[in-house]
Amino acid sequence: MFYFKNFLFAFLSTIGFSIIFNISRDSIIKSGVNGALGWIIYILFVRVLNSPVSGSFFGALSVGIIGEFFARKFKKPATVFIIPGIIPLVPGSGMYYTMVNITNKNFLEAAEIGSETIFIAAAIASAIIISISSAKIIRETKMKKMYK
Repeated sequence: MFYFKNFLFAFLSTIGFSIIFNISRDSIIKSGVNGALGWIIYILFVRVLNSPVSGSFFGALSVGIIGEFFARKFKKPATVFIIPGIIPLVPGSGMYYTMVNITNKNFLEAAEIGSETIFIAAAIASAIIISISSAKIIRETKMKKMYK
C-alpha cells in the first residue's frame, strides 16, 4: 500500500506540472507514469542505500531513460517526458529548510541541509546528462551501422 500511495501522489503531481507546462494531452499521462516510476525508484534506492543523493541519482536516471524511450516510441521531444518527470525528485523541502535555518541563525543545520540539497540537485543533473548523452550515443551508433 505504501508504494501504491507514493506512486499515485507522484503520478498526480507530475500530471499537475505537465498541465502547467502546457504539454499536449496525449503526453500528460505518459509524463505522469514517468515521474511516478522515477519516484518509486528513488524510494527503493533510498531504502536500500540509505542515501537520498544516490536515490535521487538513480530516480533521475530512470526518468531520463524512460523519457528517452517514450520520446522515440511516441515521436515527441524527450523534454516533454523528462522535465515533468523530474518534479517529484526536486529537493524543494531541502531548499526551504535551509532558508528557515538561515533566518533562525541556525547556520550549522543550514549548512548541513543546504549541502545535501546541492548534492541532490547535482545528482539529478548528472543523471539527466548521462541518460540523454547515452541515448544520443546509441542513436548515432545505430545510424552509422545503417549507412555502412
